[in-house]
Amino acid sequence: MALSAFDDKAHPPQEKDLAKTLGSKFALWNDLKDRIAARFAPLSIDWGFASKNTGWGLRLKQEKRTVLYMTPCQGYFLVSFALGEKAVKAAHASDLPAAVLDVIDKAPKYAEGRGVRFEVKSAKDVRNLEKVAIIKMAN
Repeated sequence: MALSAFDDKAHPPQEKDLAKTLGSKFALWNDLKDRIAARFAPLSIDWGFASKNTGWGLRLKQEKRTVLYMTPCQGYFLVSFALGEKAVKAAHASDLPAAVLDVIDKAPKYAEGRGVRFEVKSAKDVRNLEKVAIIKMAN
């Protein structure tokens, strides 16, 4: 089973399918997407199908730099970042909650940074991830 709720390469997610899959979390999806679009304009927002294991995901990109990835799941969604070590240090110097910092600290390290993935299930999660995006893009 794919990470995304949408795993058919021939059928990119449509807005109505996304709303049905995310349920009450669809408003959070749109809120985060709108916050990132407003803060990092101009922003390109593109669906992509990486593989059968990951399925469809949304990439939010400012010019050549990806801000974050959003992956729809059944009843919630995931937000992923690649955070460099400068951004990790800045996150620790911020007012982010310990639970967010714990996810960052436990994330696997790659050449492009730590591959950090968060589940989004509340408005508080959206606000925290907006802060992570701001930190990432400043570092």
